[in-house]
Amino acid sequence: MLKKKLHEYFSNEIANSKLIESYKEEIAYAKKHKLLEEDFTIIEKEESLRFTDAYIERYDKESEELLAEESSNFLDQPISYLKNQIKEFIYIESKWFDLIGADSVCIEVDDVFGTYEVMLGLKLQKKYESKLKAKINEGLKGEVKYSLLFSQADGLWELNLALNGVEGFNEKLSINEACRLIYLYLFKLLEAVEEDMQ
Repeated sequence: MLKKKLHEYFSNEIANSKLIESYKEEIAYAKKHKLLEEDFTIIEKEESLRFTDAYIERYDKESEELLAEESSNFLDQPISYLKNQIKEFIYIESKWFDLIGADSVCIEVDDVFGTYEVMLGLKLQKKYESKLKAKINEGLKGEVKYSLLFSQADGLWELNLALNGVEGFNEKLSINEACRLIYLYLFKLLEAVEEDMQ
C-alpha cells in the first residue's frame, strides 16, 4: 500500500541523486519507516508547490461538458469559487494523488446541502473495507457524511465525502489549500489503515 508506493517514489529519487527533495508528510513517513539511508541530504519543499503540475479541468455538473482546462494558477482561487459557480465541478489529476492511490479527484458544492464534496477513486483492495470505514469515521469531524462503494469492475473504492468534515477546512481556503487538505487527509487515512493491518 502506502509504504510500497513511497518506497518506489524514494527509490526513483535516490537513483538520480544523493539529494532528495520532497514534502513534509513523505519525509516524515520515510523516516518513520526507515525508507531512506542516513547519507542522503533531504530538502523539504514548500507545501504550496505540491500541485503546481496538476492537470485541472472545470465541468458543467449537469451535462458533464468540459468548460475549460485550467493552469495551476486557477488553484489560487478561493474554494468558495465553487459556491459562486454552483453548476460546476473541478476535476484534478496529480502525481501526488496517484502516489497515494487516489484516482480522478473531483470537487463540487452539493446543490441541496451546500457542502463541499470530494469524489474520488481509491486504489485499495476490498479486504480493507472494515478498517477503511472505521478510519474514515475516526478522521471526520461533526456529522460524518460520506459514501464508500467498491467497484468490482474498476477494482477501486468510490469515495464521496464532505470536505466540510475534514479537520482544518474552512471556506477561506484556496483551492490549492483544499487540495493539500484532501491529500493530507487521504495520506493519513491510508497510513492509519496500513498500520492497523500490521
